[in-house]
Amino acid sequence: MYTYQDLLAVSQSDQDRIGFVRNAIDQHKCTNLYTTAKIAEQYNKHQNVTIREFQKLLYTVTGKAVPDNYSPNFKMACRHFHRFIIQEVQYLLGNGASWNNKDTENRLGNTKYPFDNQLQEAGKKALIGGVSFGFFNLDHIDVFSVLEFVPLYDEENGSLSAGIRFWQVAADKPMRATLYEIDGYTDYIWDSTGKGRVLNTKRAYKLKIRYSEADGAEIYDGENYPSFPIVPLWGNPEHQSEIIGLREQIDCYDLIKSGFANTVDEASIVYWTIQNAGGMDDVDLAKFVKRIKTVHAASVGDDGNGAHAESHTQEAPYASREALLDRLDKDLYRDAMALNTQDIAAGAVTATQIRAAYEPLNAKTDDFEYCVLDFIHGILSIAGVEDEATFTRSMMVNTSEEITSLIQASQYLPEDYVTQKILEILGDGDKAEDVLKQMAQEEIDRSGFKNNPEEDEDEADMEGEEGED
Repeated sequence: MYTYQDLLAVSQSDQDRIGFVRNAIDQHKCTNLYTTAKIAEQYNKHQNVTIREFQKLLYTVTGKAVPDNYSPNFKMACRHFHRFIIQEVQYLLGNGASWNNKDTENRLGNTKYPFDNQLQEAGKKALIGGVSFGFFNLDHIDVFSVLEFVPLYDEENGSLSAGIRFWQVAADKPMRATLYEIDGYTDYIWDSTGKGRVLNTKRAYKLKIRYSEADGAEIYDGENYPSFPIVPLWGNPEHQSEIIGLREQIDCYDLIKSGFANTVDEASIVYWTIQNAGGMDDVDLAKFVKRIKTVHAASVGDDGNGAHAESHTQEAPYASREALLDRLDKDLYRDAMALNTQDIAAGAVTATQIRAAYEPLNAKTDDFEYCVLDFIHGILSIAGVEDEATFTRSMMVNTSEEITSLIQASQYLPEDYVTQKILEILGDGDKAEDVLKQMAQEEIDRSGFKNNPEEDEDEADMEGEEGED
């Protein structure tokens, strides 16, 4: 793989840099990180690579394998991997980040690219590909996946010091690339023949533009960030895609499920046996079956030889396959450390049972949260913001039991705290501030006090005048 030192060793000539960028992209596509991320992306889109390439075969009398184009060949892909990714991301980031300073969220995102939305996008791409990259672009964050970004790490300290983002609409269309460095970025383009050129020369990240009627928009100055403005977000401490360790089980599940469907389809075929009809050849048998399918009746001879036809059906074996599919499903949830809601959906489940079911997901999410906090810390340092982010996890609870426990402990807790916690359990935590204000106003009204001191003085003056009268 190419590193930041390899970039420094390249001369400043355009042709040398164009060649380096193109070679870095080609080499990146050959790495294990890229190839695994590409496979994981297909599984996330419910396009199982293994099941799509599976071809049923027939063998001739000579042992030659030929494609079986006659029997059923269902190719069904499950949604397990996509479900695991969405569950982990939404469990941690679904409620967004909470800040000590309310202005922090506005400084990290704008209306078009809210920070919480971009953080969720970065989290999904990090879990799928093993890593994603967040580019702090003046007032918001742009997210790059490992399938479109070549990281150039520093050999001395391992930090991300440069990178190349590349994209291409189609194979017959031009390829674009942007080389990001500490002191600015440069745009490149390659035509359909593979010839490259500089599209835009290096420019600073923060451009200062002035407008005039004569010249229009003019860039007169620019400045850069104190450090490299792209931060990696790792999906786990192992720095690898979440598909690792799950792909084989998903393939097994899909192949067995598809094979089960093939067997059921084949078992639905009715076949016939004709006794005392040894003189019929294959052509006669084909004509017999064709007549049965068209008119649903056929004669088998009237020469008194006792010939008769009998239909048969077969029942597909299912018990062993259903047991194996159920076992694979449970193993997938266990190995992915995900929550299977079916385990807590039936019956009256206590809060202790719910917490126990969530424990594997909590342990896995803790690892992911450390990676997210490191990513946010890097973004905050680039933006020049001093703050800390916290997250509220989206956890299923036994509502009545949780509320009852809060009410029983309310005599030892502040009323505002109890009210806020009850609203969070009911899913209305964002309305806590308004509800607390309304409760405070109702308490004032019941006690007979007025909010406006001038009204109290006016009432006192009126009472004094009545006393004199």
